[in-house]
Amino acid sequence: MRDLSIDKDHYGLIKTGRDGAYAVGQMVNGLITDRLGGKKAMTIGAIGTIVLNLLFGLTAMSSVANVLIVLVLIRSADGFMQAYGAPGFIKINTAWFRRKERGAFAGIFGAMINLGQAGASQLARLLATGFILPLVLFTINVPKMQWQYVFFIPPIVTLVVVVLMNLGVKNTPEEAGFTFDHHEDDEPSAGGGTGERIRLIDVFRKIASNPVVWYIAGAYFCTGFVRGSITSWWSSYIVDVWHEGKESSLYSLFAWGLPITATVGSMMSGFISDTYFGGRRAPVAMALYLTQALLTLVAIIMPHGGGASPWTGACLVIFISMICNSTHSILGTAAAMDLGGRKMAGCSSGIIDSFQYYGSMLSGYGVGLMFTWFAGQNAATKMSELNPTVWFVSMLPFGVIGAGLMMYVWLKHGRSGALGT
Repeated sequence: MRDLSIDKDHYGLIKTGRDGAYAVGQMVNGLITDRLGGKKAMTIGAIGTIVLNLLFGLTAMSSVANVLIVLVLIRSADGFMQAYGAPGFIKINTAWFRRKERGAFAGIFGAMINLGQAGASQLARLLATGFILPLVLFTINVPKMQWQYVFFIPPIVTLVVVVLMNLGVKNTPEEAGFTFDHHEDDEPSAGGGTGERIRLIDVFRKIASNPVVWYIAGAYFCTGFVRGSITSWWSSYIVDVWHEGKESSLYSLFAWGLPITATVGSMMSGFISDTYFGGRRAPVAMALYLTQALLTLVAIIMPHGGGASPWTGACLVIFISMICNSTHSILGTAAAMDLGGRKMAGCSSGIIDSFQYYGSMLSGYGVGLMFTWFAGQNAATKMSELNPTVWFVSMLPFGVIGAGLMMYVWLKHGRSGALGT
């Protein structure tokens, strides 16, 4: 924001462009994934995001006119290509896991996302401050770099991983030479035999006609807003409210605390839904949304920036993140696999996951605009400074709405094993 002379609403616009294209891409690419298979879909998305991240970094270093518009367009295209990832990943693993095993897998899926987040946060900090890399015979002194290098280094990691994936991953147990009885009584069917391809329009009709898909999608919208809001604004919260920088212990607490607690929450929620609720996701999700709402209410009441410890504020944000990442794994991953099954998991996850990013869109430009507006109304506040009360109040309704939707699904559909919720 400082280097490009843009305000919080403009910064949020870059994120909103990415999330909007990702949401559309989830629905489109989810259907395509059911036809291509998970490995091809993930490869397409990986190559696309490698190219577009490099382009984003190069553009940000250039003197191109209307740089904000160009960055929004590049980031939006990147979002669309990244949207091949989740449906492809879920498509593969639906074939490898039974319904009562998928909650635990969803926790692993969430752990991988959070590991990437932790790596990205630490890499950004190291590149911004410089570091020494000790090797066996000598050390490498890496100097402080421009922030644009965050868009040059991760694509190299992605390239290595996508090559290894293509060498080692099989779409189904059958491709790996195993026989696997995946025809459980509660496995949804779109028609056709085991090896027969079904038309994409039939897949979409089957998934879109299931009302539970839309209830979960609505709840996932709520998850997306809160998860996206924390991802977008936690660093501004540190700087604007507590006046700490990247080298502070508070920054390290966030950089490690957010992904670690999110991983713990994701794995515990999946294990609990598998073990104690027979693979049903709604009752666990309802309890999580209620807890999230209560924590947000405490954060609203707490006096941020004065009269309270920054560690208290940090812990509240981290625990809210832990809760919303728990619903992220059991709804967007486990429930999507349950509802789509082996043949339709790509479409199912695409529809449900797209709503997370419609919610996340709102947390970018919308919340950034609120910060700018409220700061402009207060002469004692610097322009576009993050207002913690506005931030937490914006999150509160989504915990309540999510709990209500999951309560409805649990009470109305909770005994239907075919729905798996």
